[in-house]
Amino acid sequence: MMTLYHNDMSVCSAKVRMALAEKGLEWESEHLNLRAGDAQRPDYVALNPNQVVPTLVHGERVIVESTVICEYLDDVSPDPPLRGPDPYARARMRLWTKQLDEGAHAAIGMLSLCVAFREQHLDRDPDELKRYLAAMVDAARRERIAQALEFAMDAPGYAPALARWERIVTEMDAALARGPWLAGEACTLADVAYAPYLARLEHLGLDDMVRARPRVTEWWSRLAARPAFQEGVRRWFNPSYLALFDRQREKARAHARRLLALKRVSNRSC
Repeated sequence: MMTLYHNDMSVCSAKVRMALAEKGLEWESEHLNLRAGDAQRPDYVALNPNQVVPTLVHGERVIVESTVICEYLDDVSPDPPLRGPDPYARARMRLWTKQLDEGAHAAIGMLSLCVAFREQHLDRDPDELKRYLAAMVDAARRERIAQALEFAMDAPGYAPALARWERIVTEMDAALARGPWLAGEACTLADVAYAPYLARLEHLGLDDMVRARPRVTEWWSRLAARPAFQEGVRRWFNPSYLALFDRQREKARAHARRLLALKRVSNRSC
């Protein structure tokens, strides 16, 4: 039996849950309340010293990092395959998942913090928040939270994070011109990995970049219609988070339109 330590709204947890659903694998749920500091509990830190979710426990094996977990699942349960039918497709798949690990995930975290999650942190007792931040082992994440708390959508990292995701969606559009899925003719871990991120852009009101590209829009519609998305991602949406996104969405959408318009003017003048 597999046990997944995860969080309902964590995009990294969601992509692992979707991979489990694509494989039809059964698993036991250990849900962590990240705002309550569950990822900093000593028993969890013993499993995952990075204090992040998800963590998969399979028998005596402990596997961390969502990209690694997804490939592990494809190894232990190779049918249906989710890494592509040939070496080139598998290389393309890994380039997509590598991009998430090398900054795209941090960028969506910045956007989420500045638009919505800062409100959750600001509602905390100041001393409790100070202890929560002090216990974090990831200094970069702590700095992103500090920026979001002070500046909201005017934080220095917000516009670059938004631009990073517009660039990713542009690259998706180019990839989908060559086939129905990001890595070619088959749905792979690349598509699974990005599904929760596209949902997050939609929740945040930052999906104009998606809707402006018909190929990406059509791909996202097919991806979100997959039973594994319903099981691994959508059914875990937390109503209190959705309400928070709803309150901020139109403000975030208008702000993003201004920033991206300014960026395009700047690019034309260079």
